[in-house]
Amino acid sequence: MTQTLAQSEPQRPPEREKPKWYRRPWIVPLFAVAGLFVAARLPFYLTFDTGDSLVELQSAFPETHYLMLTGHILFGSIALVTCSMQVWTWLRLKHPRVHRVSGRLYVFAGVVPSGIFALVVSVMSTVGNDGKIGNVLLSLLWFGTTFSGFLAARRHDFQAHRRWMIRSFALCWSIVVNRVWIALLLVILLPFRESYYGGDTEALIADVAVASIWLSWIVNLMIAQWWLDRRPKRRRGARPATKVAAAA
Repeated sequence: MTQTLAQSEPQRPPEREKPKWYRRPWIVPLFAVAGLFVAARLPFYLTFDTGDSLVELQSAFPETHYLMLTGHILFGSIALVTCSMQVWTWLRLKHPRVHRVSGRLYVFAGVVPSGIFALVVSVMSTVGNDGKIGNVLLSLLWFGTTFSGFLAARRHDFQAHRRWMIRSFALCWSIVVNRVWIALLLVILLPFRESYYGGDTEALIADVAVASIWLSWIVNLMIAQWWLDRRPKRRRGARPATKVAAAA
């Protein structure tokens, strides 16, 4: 009798713990870095003074180049902040409407205009063709991953949506990581300035600029894919589902 009753009772799935905003310790530093990065760069492109540009402008069309940079950085700032909101699990689960609205802002007020400006800026850039190709590929991949994620959400395929948007996040944040690569590559290559570069600092900086462009988004994508393919560790104390023992 006890065996029959035990087998007939439906097994309730274990209740999932409600998310806590502080259970993702990286979210606060993430927003802090995003805010500092925007605050450090955006003001230089709101003065409409080409002399304030932080990058070298094309000598033939400096005003146009500066205007394209301004659009890219302005809408890119929106993308960087809203993209960070998308990966905040607590916000997504506790405030899904905010998650959806910020997601639409990320796509249509961030990626679309910023990506279009980025394509123009990539072509007008003063870096060599190898650097231009790297930036164009980054922009196209940013478009592709973002819209793949957006269309997956429209189909209610939220698993695919999550995977594509993590890749989009990695590409969006490559602009921030790019500065880290620049600093690291300068430290690595400066000892070779006299020997390999013959004292030509400009050639060294040009190589650093090109290498940082490619490394920033390729390494970010590799880390994102590793994160998606990893096997999460089983929670301590969790037991696999088993059938009710016959002797219950």
